Amino acid sequence: MKKIITLILLLTPLTSHSSEITFGFKSPSFSGVGTGSHYLTIENQEHSRKKSIEDALEAAQKAAQREADNTTLAKFIRNLESRIYSQLSKQLVDNMFSNENAVTFGSFTLEGSVVSYEVLTNANDEDYIQMRIVDTEGTETIIEIPIGTGNFGSIDSGEDDVPF
Repeated sequence: MKKIITLILLLTPLTSHSSEITFGFKSPSFSGVGTGSHYLTIENQEHSRKKSIEDALEAAQKAAQREADNTTLAKFIRNLESRIYSQLSKQLVDNMFSNENAVTFGSFTLEGSVVSYEVLTNANDEDYIQMRIVDTEGTETIIEIPIGTGNFGSIDSGEDDVPF
């Protein structure tokens, strides 16, 4: 039996297969294989990180601005300004449309914009108020307001009137 095993071993060729030992870097930065996509991935990661930092800073600034705008003092100032502008516009309307001692012209400056008005007569002998607003950049807006027309809700003595 020993002879048979020895004979089989002698008849079986003893060959070995081997290859050259080669070294290659795994990182594309060193090997060059897949370098373009590697660099693109790194660039995308850097860009995403910068963008998230910028977004976080912007969100923090907006939150701080909202918090500053919602203080009790800020609310009080906004309310006071609103009431002052409301009173100013009421006085202006009263002066322009008053039946007694109506003002025929005037002007004032409001936050750099010049507002002027005057009572004019058109070709049909109808009076109207021309209001001219010139802002700080020089843009001019003209508003023409008819006087004595459009009396909404007034009841005339005519028979055709429908009571409300």
